[in-house]
Amino acid sequence: MHHESAMSRRAVVAGTGVLAVSAALVACSSTGGQGAAPPSEAPSTPAAPAGERLASTSDIPVGGGTVFASKKVVVTQPTPGTFTAFSAICTHQGCTVNKVANGTIDCPCHGSRYAITDGSVVQGPASRPLPERHVTVSGDAILLE
Repeated sequence: MHHESAMSRRAVVAGTGVLAVSAALVACSSTGGQGAAPPSEAPSTPAAPAGERLASTSDIPVGGGTVFASKKVVVTQPTPGTFTAFSAICTHQGCTVNKVANGTIDCPCHGSRYAITDGSVVQGPASRPLPERHVTVSGDAILLE
C-alpha cells in the first residue's frame, strides 16, 4: 500500500503541474500571443475625444468669440472654422475678461484688450498676452481639454 499511495501523490503533483502550465499558456495567448485576435478583428469604434464640452461651433461668431467666465476661458473664431482659446483672466491684475468685440477680447477693469487671433496685447495696461488654452472640435462640439 505504501507504494500505491506514493504513486497517487506523484500523479496528483504531475497533474497539478500540467494544469499550471496550461493556465500560463492560456494567459499568455490572451495578452498578445498566438491566440490573440489580429488587429483587423478589433472593434473599430473611435475613442471619444477627451475634454469638456463648452459650446457648439455655431455658438462662436466668426470674427468674434464667447467668454465662458465659469470655466475661465474665452473661445474665438478669427476666421471661419478656426477656433482658438485663451485664459479669460486678464494678465494685468487678474480680472475676468467680459466680452469679445471688434476683433478684441476686452477686460472691463482697466481697459486691456487682446487680439482674438493669438491673445496678444492690443491695448494696455496689460503687457503680457492671454495664455493659450487648448480646445478641440469634434463634430460641432467645442471641447476644452
